[in-house]
Amino acid sequence: MANVMDTLRARGFIKQTVYEEDLYKLLGEESVRFYTGFDPTADSLHVGHFMQLIAMKHMQDAGHRPIILIGGGTAMVGDPTGKTDMRKMMTRKTVDYHVECFKKQMSKFISFEGKNAAIIVNNADWLLKLNYLDFIRNIGVHFSVNEMLRAKCFETRLERGLSFLEFNYMPMQGYDFLHLFKEYGCVLELGGDDQWSNILAGANLIRIKEKKPAYAMTFTLLTTSEGKKMGKTEKGAIWLDENKTSPYEFYQYWRNVDDGDVEKCLNLLTFLPLNQIAELVKYRDERMNAAKEVLAFELTKLVHGEEKASKAQAMARAAFGGVGDLPEKVVSVEIHTIIPVMVAAGICTSNGEARRLIQQGGVSLNDDKVADINTVVNSGDVLHKGKKVHIKINFA
Repeated sequence: MANVMDTLRARGFIKQTVYEEDLYKLLGEESVRFYTGFDPTADSLHVGHFMQLIAMKHMQDAGHRPIILIGGGTAMVGDPTGKTDMRKMMTRKTVDYHVECFKKQMSKFISFEGKNAAIIVNNADWLLKLNYLDFIRNIGVHFSVNEMLRAKCFETRLERGLSFLEFNYMPMQGYDFLHLFKEYGCVLELGGDDQWSNILAGANLIRIKEKKPAYAMTFTLLTTSEGKKMGKTEKGAIWLDENKTSPYEFYQYWRNVDDGDVEKCLNLLTFLPLNQIAELVKYRDERMNAAKEVLAFELTKLVHGEEKASKAQAMARAAFGGVGDLPEKVVSVEIHTIIPVMVAAGICTSNGEARRLIQQGGVSLNDDKVADINTVVNSGDVLHKGKKVHIKINFA
């Protein structure tokens, strides 16, 4: 079979590995069971999970079998990686609901049928049954506190105060890998590079306890050319659930990425051939807009299907080209002046924000820039917030 590491490396995924030569040989010779973990801290996956799903699909398409670990148990502790404050603890009922939501979304990317069908497991099934004294005697004894304190995943939390509860997270994630090794023959853990310390701890634990090989591979984080994490807007995270982020908003997010990020996003997040991507991005001028359209359409199609991707594209072209249909918003307000309409339509969160935006010249009504805060809005008018938000207003 083709070696999936060549594919992942060529597209820019791989950041760190352990025992790389042995892993490369293994992935080229047999079907490998691997796992990636997802903490169910919300009822939807978001853009931050996107790369992991794409990487898993590359692995599965190459003949390897994914194990999707939902952190129902570890989520009740909370991953301290990159956090300045301790995460809010969730109830088992909330976690179980989030797990069901994840399963539905993942089925759009990962196959649960066939010879290498994906397996979904929830670490609550074994972590909640652990005897703590047995755990610290059998597992905790293999973790050096000195090494843990030097781990990057604890770096930010140490500045504000790391709780003993969170300090357990690394041994618990390491134990997950050991459990999956024993129960499912899993020999490889994948994840974002911010998880390197946790992932490496699990591979080392297997080699110590079982005296058998286990491997770790991390991927580059999805960041902008400025080093900021992608997937955030003024409204918050870009979700894969269309009730949280509409297909149009999802499309627009990718349509408006910086020119310098387009090639990386096409390589990491789509399945287009690399030579096609190189052709799309070879001109660093206004022709990059065509590449952005391809990026936005391909990703929206992956998440929401081709029909909704086509509709989102038509809406976006209408906003910028004056043809087609725009997204509509039905609002219910007593006064039809622009400020309360903007708030009711969700364009701004407060009257003050709407007033400041108008004063800064960031609002247009139909084709005219709005200067008067008492401008009247009529049904069918189109409100424009900057260059990215375009909504047709109707009144209830």
